Amino acid sequence: MSWTVGDAVDYKGYPADKSKTGGWVPAALILGIEICERLSTMGIAVNLVTYLGGTMHLPSSSSANIVTDFMGTCFLLCLLGGFLADSFLGRFKTIAIFAIIQTLGTGMLSITTKLPKLRPPPCNRHSEDCQEANGLQMGVLYVALYLIALGTGGLKSSVSGFGTDQFDEKDEKEKAQMAFFFNRFFFFISIGTLTAVTVLVYIQDEIGRSWAYGICSVSMFVAILIFLSGTRRYRYKKSSGSPIVHIFQVIVAAINKRKLNLPCDVSMLYEDTPEASRIHHTEQCQFLDKAAIVAQGDFVNGSTAPNPWKLSSITRVEEVKMMGRLLPIWATTIIFWTTYAQMITFSVEQASTMERSIGNFQIPAGSLTVFFVAAILITLAVYDRLIMPIWKKWKGKQGFSSLQRIALGLVLSTIGMVVAALAESKRLSVAKSAGRNTSTLPLTVFILIPQFFLVGSGEAFIYTGQLDFFITQSPKSMKTMSTGLFLTTLALGFFVSSFLVSVIKKVTGSHGGQGWLADNINYGRLDLFYWLLAVLGVINFAIYLICALWYKPDDKKMPNKGVVQMEKQQLNGAEKC
Repeated sequence: MSWTVGDAVDYKGYPADKSKTGGWVPAALILGIEICERLSTMGIAVNLVTYLGGTMHLPSSSSANIVTDFMGTCFLLCLLGGFLADSFLGRFKTIAIFAIIQTLGTGMLSITTKLPKLRPPPCNRHSEDCQEANGLQMGVLYVALYLIALGTGGLKSSVSGFGTDQFDEKDEKEKAQMAFFFNRFFFFISIGTLTAVTVLVYIQDEIGRSWAYGICSVSMFVAILIFLSGTRRYRYKKSSGSPIVHIFQVIVAAINKRKLNLPCDVSMLYEDTPEASRIHHTEQCQFLDKAAIVAQGDFVNGSTAPNPWKLSSITRVEEVKMMGRLLPIWATTIIFWTTYAQMITFSVEQASTMERSIGNFQIPAGSLTVFFVAAILITLAVYDRLIMPIWKKWKGKQGFSSLQRIALGLVLSTIGMVVAALAESKRLSVAKSAGRNTSTLPLTVFILIPQFFLVGSGEAFIYTGQLDFFITQSPKSMKTMSTGLFLTTLALGFFVSSFLVSVIKKVTGSHGGQGWLADNINYGRLDLFYWLLAVLGVINFAIYLICALWYKPDDKKMPNKGVVQMEKQQLNGAEKC
């Protein structure tokens, strides 16, 4: 049995043989899918706003909202993919099915951008007789985009988890390989993004969008074949059920027993979890404790197995409490991703109006996000090689805590919006003097680099900080759920951006004016919109600090402190009675 993995099976359902399954090679095959997914999603997202405005002739605010809604849906559907993987399909089938869906979506998008009937006739976007895309043309585009979003959601929810399934945590050698896999996973994500915002965006602008999207579709198809070729080499782990279902079971049981009184002694509450895996009772959210009160009819047909919708163990209740304590931090990180959304929408539109030439080479507007990716890679390298060693010598700790990294990300993104507002003020002053209808303003696009760098550096801190926080502070049985919770902050950030744009467009565009977010941004006040985001960032950071300070004491009350902690709680409960 030393040559098998206890909690994994091979493709035939037998215990997985270490010599024939798992390890770095199968994990590398899985990484291929992630690279192509990132190439497709980011290659479409960073340059979609220019297609919607320049080819489909949509207003700038509408174009920005379509992009942010698309990205938000991509991340929101991670919850659906995770639920299906945990409850029905398993990670392998989920990846295969949703990869095929994304391939179909990119293929359809390639055809959509190629056929003349699926886009309006060319014209000057800001002229009065310019015709916007009709309902059929936009409908076909939406179907293609949301097929891609569905595929992305299913893939993102399972790729990293299936990759880690290839390593045995109980084997020291494979545990070290798993750490190597995590490092390379984020690196390959960045490589895929970097390729998307440089090579793919250049092909879109200079050769044709249909060619670029066709490359995405073909590369994803090849990645699927490579992924399936490793079927015999993969390790498969059985799911213990969806954490979302477990959470609802506790809540439903607590609501049904809301009229019952809690016992004075917490040891009278139901517990069937093995001692080594138990989470001891805490005093917070005592309403949920009622789910662990044993009542008549809680057991199935008189057996020892409880009905999970009527009775939950203390450990299951405490898991829900732990997830609940994450929510304040979760809520205060959404505004960062609202700021991030501007980097792939309005910042790209800004770039499209400015001088982008280097000699005879014209930089595509969407490729300005390369500075965003570069900022992430540089920040991670500086943090890993410079900040962490210094911090360890000074404080004796391995770098900043997860909450400190999140705080740094929020601060940098807020400063980024201040810098973006100042840069836009400069651009608008040039537009006023040169003529607001001038196609290319006499102003270098490189003044936008600071805002890309600041928000990019912020993402490097907040992404790793959030991932670390949600994984380490969540119960072991809900790691997948906590990762999905983290990804929903990205989704909601994009949706909040769409909401803000719609509100600002309606409020400031009344009385016949175009307001802050005019169809032609040279006539608008995008700088005021950036100032608004900066103010919201300051308010959000203040709330975050309060939530972080509130969460700090809970770190000292983390579960599994031992029998002494349990006895103290029981004594306290007896004294209250």
